[in-house]
Amino acid sequence: MKRIVYLLAVLLLVSGWNAGAQGKKVKGKSYVIGFYNLENLFDTYHDEGKNDYEYLPDGANEWTDAKYAKKLQNMAKVIADMAKDNGAWHAVLGVSEVENRHVLEDLVTEPAIAPAHYQIVHYDSPDRRGVDCALFFRPEIFKYITSEAIPFTFDENTRIDWSEWSQEEKDAFRTRDVLMVRGTIDGEMFAFFVCHLPSRLGGKGADLRPRGAEIAYNRAMELQKEFPGIKIVVMGDMNDNPTDPSMMEYLHGKEFISETTDQDFFDPFLSMIKAGYSSLYYRGEGNIFDIVMVNNALANAPAGTFQIQPIVKGKYYGRVFSKPYMTNQTGQYKGTPFRTFSNGSFIGGFSDHYPTYIVIKK
Repeated sequence: MKRIVYLLAVLLLVSGWNAGAQGKKVKGKSYVIGFYNLENLFDTYHDEGKNDYEYLPDGANEWTDAKYAKKLQNMAKVIADMAKDNGAWHAVLGVSEVENRHVLEDLVTEPAIAPAHYQIVHYDSPDRRGVDCALFFRPEIFKYITSEAIPFTFDENTRIDWSEWSQEEKDAFRTRDVLMVRGTIDGEMFAFFVCHLPSRLGGKGADLRPRGAEIAYNRAMELQKEFPGIKIVVMGDMNDNPTDPSMMEYLHGKEFISETTDQDFFDPFLSMIKAGYSSLYYRGEGNIFDIVMVNNALANAPAGTFQIQPIVKGKYYGRVFSKPYMTNQTGQYKGTPFRTFSNGSFIGGFSDHYPTYIVIKK
């Protein structure tokens, strides 16, 4: 009899642990929200009007169906492993460097992440290479209402000096739109912005990234006026660090929740980059370009509503997710993200960025 009681107790303990490990965060109104730059997720077909030729079977990268399949499997593995670590799938996951809706549909149906049943929000952007931003969401958690693609504009009503830009240069410039998706989680209004700000190549990005940040910020402030109390998350590959002007001055990023006001965003990665964390390496230096920040309504949330939570060492509110298989273990690039190509050769890696995320809890 004692043996039976003991066995029952063990079974109850194990089943309770499994339930906690696999679903406690979701059932307890705790959700993971993150971002992942998928590093050139292209299919093997040409998209009319896009400069995607290097990602064709006869292109510079000799981008075959086998390589594409490997890339999809790799991206799905990372997303699935984040779910294993967190005990739950991302409720919302922003992504960038995706060619079209086709690659997104192929990714969410990969066996490793198909059980998440992710839905997709995507718009084709004017970027010349054809890379876009998109959002995955779990429809049983996030109730979609609307979305929009916010274009980059050279608005004169800005602090940025465009005097070095000719009208011809402005007319010729193309970059990714900012994606905004609005909906509700457990009855609370949320808006998610997914950004991929202009790159550091070409010399003039120092003007373009602040303008991209300003575009996202202005729309966020409009939403706060239209929907008082709305909770806003701005995420993306900013091509800038949390300490750069685009993030601190134009997106009003603050290092501490205590100093965040309704005109600011709390940026968890400000503290983390100062502590030595990195989500990618650029010219040999560690950076955090992959940023997830929240508005005051989510940072200093009213009691009983969703609020951002510390998740790393009890004090950092963001996480840079990396595993040994995602990282070069030897050679010249030891310690940096294990990417798809290196020096023009396909090496079958994952991405040149690590994903980042936050957790919100009610």
